[in-house]
Amino acid sequence: MKRTDYIKWDEYFMGIARLSAERSKDNSTQVGACIVNKDKKIVAVGYNGMPTGCDDDEMPWERTGDDPLETKYPFVCHAELNAILNSNIGNLAGCTLYVTLFPCNECAKAIIQSGIKRIVYYENKYADSESVKASSMLFRKCGVETEAYVPSGKKIILDM
Repeated sequence: MKRTDYIKWDEYFMGIARLSAERSKDNSTQVGACIVNKDKKIVAVGYNGMPTGCDDDEMPWERTGDDPLETKYPFVCHAELNAILNSNIGNLAGCTLYVTLFPCNECAKAIIQSGIKRIVYYENKYADSESVKASSMLFRKCGVETEAYVPSGKKIILDM
């Protein structure tokens, strides 16, 4: 008899996104993403961090500052964009994006342009921001389905 307590697909892929977020060096917000094709194969992962080639020890990680160039915002590449750029296939049309935080409007444009058609997100803590309102509007207008992940309550502990 086969075991019945295995994790479901959404749990598996959101788990990969959450594990990817652990790679982020951002001290306030860690975001992870996992892109999956229609055959339930992972085609890309990403997390929020500095662009390749930037020494992240020399880059700012602050949220606020007198000068915007002293904050992380002009420099950090979001998890969704990193996943799209890290894709191991040429075409993401019809794929699903699992992401730990609802995408901002800039990532929404990249998601739409890449052909991703479904987004499963873990949390939407900036739902009232103009950026997320804009991304929600873009997703609706462009036929991208968004779905809140519903945690199962299952706990998995990984010894690293």
